[in-house]
Amino acid sequence: MRNFEYVNGVCPVGAGVSAIGGKWKIAIIWSLRNGAVRFNDLHRMLPQNLSQSVLTKQLRELEGDGVIARKIYHEIPPKVEYSLTQVGEAFLPVIIELGEWSEKYLLKNKRLLNYSRVDG
Repeated sequence: MRNFEYVNGVCPVGAGVSAIGGKWKIAIIWSLRNGAVRFNDLHRMLPQNLSQSVLTKQLRELEGDGVIARKIYHEIPPKVEYSLTQVGEAFLPVIIELGEWSEKYLLKNKRLLNYSRVDG
């Protein structure tokens, strides 16, 4: 078993969970896996109960943590695209592993089956 080194008193596992924690962040990252996506297209790719304001907040947090990049095109109407950074792309295998772990251990728990469904 690996022991993680604390950096300036911060646990790297806790820092990672903080960066991707949030109800929609993993779904957002997964939705960007095939390349840049415009805001409205991204919103349509995610569950209908996700409001635009919550999506905007989660995107800003992911951008602030260096997981995604935001590109603004100065045209009329304005166009904004979101894409994964190298940090975000490096997280994709973790999402796959998490999904496999969840299928193996967690999906037997009926309580967990009530969470929002996000197609992958």
